[in-house]
Amino acid sequence: MLHVAEIVHWAALAFMIIVYCARIVWLLKRPDGIDRQMKGEKAADNGAMMGALYSLGNVAMPWAMESTRKGFGFYLSFVFFHLGVTAGIWLAFMHWLKPIHHNAPFGWVFVAFIGIAFLISLGRIVRRFAVPYLRLISTPDDYFALFTLTVWFGLGVTAQAHLVSGQVDAFAMFASDGWLAAYLFCTSFFLVYVPFSKISHYLYYPFTRFWLGRTLGHRGSIGAARVRA
Repeated sequence: MLHVAEIVHWAALAFMIIVYCARIVWLLKRPDGIDRQMKGEKAADNGAMMGALYSLGNVAMPWAMESTRKGFGFYLSFVFFHLGVTAGIWLAFMHWLKPIHHNAPFGWVFVAFIGIAFLISLGRIVRRFAVPYLRLISTPDDYFALFTLTVWFGLGVTAQAHLVSGQVDAFAMFASDGWLAAYLFCTSFFLVYVPFSKISHYLYYPFTRFWLGRTLGHRGSIGAARVRA
């Protein structure tokens, strides 16, 4: 079963790559994918590329936006949530690296990151139901993506915990392989589902931030513009 799960897993990855490549080609061919901003004065023009770089790095600068300055705790949850996603992706594709995933303390680091992301995901479910304006703007895909992602984290932390501590006897090894197979099947579903869901926002992040930052750079809104006497 684990072998079948791995085959399905890599086939789903190939499907996702094909869909993503098609979406990027579609995006770059759209008329609104071209920067149509009028260039500003010479001082502003020099800041166009710096504006693009600043915009791309904005996610790592919590002091740059009022929402993250005043809500630093939520920003930290954002960071740990995505660290958990990264650890989960690593587990899905690199679980065969036994020195890392089967041995402590490295394996428990993955348990911690995915487990924290699982708890944050549960908190986000409660928040989406509890906050009135989030209920108002939420779509069925928002709920479905969040619920299934929480299940993915739950399977991931269980599978990784078994990889670290489940190598005692034959039954424990069977249970470990079973949880890992379930996790890989769940990951395969995500690889097929994600390109058509809200989770694919990360695909557009570099394009939107680059264009936005370059536009603001043309206007002189990003980067200090010297006033000429």
